Amino acid sequence: MKTLYLFFNSLLLMIYIGQASAQTVLTGRVIDQKGHALPGANVFLRGTYDGANTDSSGAFRFTTSRKDTTTLQVSYIGYEPFVQKITAGQTAPLTIRLTEMANELNTVVITAGSFEASDEKRMTMLKPMDIVTTAGAGADITAVMNLLPGTQRVGEQEGLFVRGGSNAEAKVVIDGMIVQNPYFSSLPDVQSRGRFQPFMFKGTSFSTGGYSAQYGQALSSVLLLNTADQSQNNGLSLSLNMASAAVSYDHATDKSSVSATGYYGNLKPLFALVPQTIDWTSVPEFAGSSLTYRLKASKTGMLKFYGMYSDSRLGMNFRDPSSENNFTALKQRNRNFFTTSTYTDSWANGRWLLNSGLSYSYDTDATTFDAQDFGRSIQRLQGRIVLTRLLANNNSILFGAEAHAITLSNAVQNVNYSLNDNYSAVFVESQTYLGRSLAVQVGLRGEHTSAIGRFNLAPRVSLAYKTGLYSQVSLAYGQFYQTPDYRYLYRNTSLGFERADHLILNYQIIKNKRTFRVETFYKNYVQLVREFTGQAGSASRYDANPYRFPWGRTDNSGNGYAQGFDVFWRDQKTVKGLDYWITYSYVDTKRLFQQYTVAATPTFISNHNISLITKRYFEKISTSVGLTYTISSGRPYYNPNRSDADFLTDRTPFVNNLSFSASHVTKIKRNLVVIYAAVDNILDTRNVFTYRYTPDGKTRYAVGPQSYRSFFVGGMIMLSKKAKVNVNEL
Repeated sequence: MKTLYLFFNSLLLMIYIGQASAQTVLTGRVIDQKGHALPGANVFLRGTYDGANTDSSGAFRFTTSRKDTTTLQVSYIGYEPFVQKITAGQTAPLTIRLTEMANELNTVVITAGSFEASDEKRMTMLKPMDIVTTAGAGADITAVMNLLPGTQRVGEQEGLFVRGGSNAEAKVVIDGMIVQNPYFSSLPDVQSRGRFQPFMFKGTSFSTGGYSAQYGQALSSVLLLNTADQSQNNGLSLSLNMASAAVSYDHATDKSSVSATGYYGNLKPLFALVPQTIDWTSVPEFAGSSLTYRLKASKTGMLKFYGMYSDSRLGMNFRDPSSENNFTALKQRNRNFFTTSTYTDSWANGRWLLNSGLSYSYDTDATTFDAQDFGRSIQRLQGRIVLTRLLANNNSILFGAEAHAITLSNAVQNVNYSLNDNYSAVFVESQTYLGRSLAVQVGLRGEHTSAIGRFNLAPRVSLAYKTGLYSQVSLAYGQFYQTPDYRYLYRNTSLGFERADHLILNYQIIKNKRTFRVETFYKNYVQLVREFTGQAGSASRYDANPYRFPWGRTDNSGNGYAQGFDVFWRDQKTVKGLDYWITYSYVDTKRLFQQYTVAATPTFISNHNISLITKRYFEKISTSVGLTYTISSGRPYYNPNRSDADFLTDRTPFVNNLSFSASHVTKIKRNLVVIYAAVDNILDTRNVFTYRYTPDGKTRYAVGPQSYRSFFVGGMIMLSKKAKVNVNEL
């Protein structure tokens, strides 16, 4: 649920303050023999976790607790490694010149369809700090991704809606492992938020299509999250806001670290101050904990473990289009457990790389609609292993396999359904450089699922051509398969995979802390699941109730397309201290799927989406402020009074939202304190996400946010007198 961000925002602020603990700062610049900047070079202190990647001007900056003589190492594809003894306590900027390898080429990076953050080989576009300080996103990773080009903002549903795809077509992956339940439990007409906070991760890669053969089971996109290798925090932190209280403890040594968090929340104080559009019969209440452990098992090996548990309960009367009195009573208790462990290593002087993982998740909803059982549960056990061989001339090839055991159960009006699925996949992918400016990535993925007894082969190919020192053009094509929604498989296991083919053309230039990117795409959908209710008359077959269970006959005769383009501009240079970005996305799409009687634009589609995000840090008063303004064109909605020819032709009004956030850093008795505030929908716009009709079709009602204009305040204290804030990280 969206308001759960109130708790997590405080935790995030608490965590980033600890991670920004200022120690000795090493700065410098990495250039080639001609004095040209080398963006994306990896700079680090050997034998530690201290380091950074260079920005577009070749500059780097990072902190370290080392004071003695240590070894600075710099690596960059196509250049000889640089190694030099330095005194870590020095403060003078370093200038490092790299020499181009003999027989090596200046390389490009294949980027079609991807937005990277903190990736080792690419420019940083969105860091964890960007996510935390973006107004209107509530420090939620997926909410910020919805402000990037190619995405849709669907206010009454959780998840990522990418380039004409539904939220079921996007997967969240942590350290290569699929997250079965990345969002808090769905509620009718309420947008639930993601379960994970940004500072768990060192990198965020959001693919809007054409993604690697390493991943599957997503027709539209994957959000790849890589957990941090080390915590730099030490000490106890306390947090309190209008919705929750939390305590966190972190301890780190040279080789290991452990982080533990416990929290309790109750939204009653918030709801007393912020009017709700929902009739809550039991105010949401939640509690949980998490534990993270990292161990440097050897000189090159890293073991990471993460586990979390949460328990929440609530009750509400929601607007139900299938109910005669228009309302249905809902009660829900959710229990969620997720754990993942990974081990990475390398040998033969780094020419062989190993990535392996094991994960288990369990999620259950004890849900009743008017006392009828609609409970559900799902378990997923998965294992994964990837071996990468680095070859001469920057070429590489990787091999991998994964296996999943999935168990599902679902009650529908007191009738129980269950399903077991054993899913497995193998994949291979190579990256080859064919010249100074041309790179090709070719992959093949094979998948099998026991639930439908089907196997597929999905080819993927990407090309990139370097058009200048800071610019390139990329092209990507691929086939992507996904097992049908398990709700369909409860009644029909003879269905086949759904499929989407992607074609993407991209141009981008990154220079002087400015990024410009434009991308055009085409997606072709085939083998989509259709449902036939068997009722007479085309229009009468469609049931607009979003909570319905599919009872009708199903097959794979559906199809569709999505096409459009995205534009992204980010500027961190022109005005000192000001960071802003602008995105625009256009999508044209139609589908014949689910209950649709004719091909039509789906109800979750806005043809036009615009975002303007601005941030400014005022150093003299230790305060950061941000503004976010979004505009989305109207979405289709079902009007039962229209004829078959006008199916889903009605549109909602435009949706716009202006949000504000601010945080102030101070000290009380040498303990670091952060006070923060946020206001959502400053203009109090009465946004409408969709319309629904009563069963007789005579009365229409609007579905909007659970609160129109809302505000939120809170604070945290870090009980460590050594804690400091690195202004450059804000």
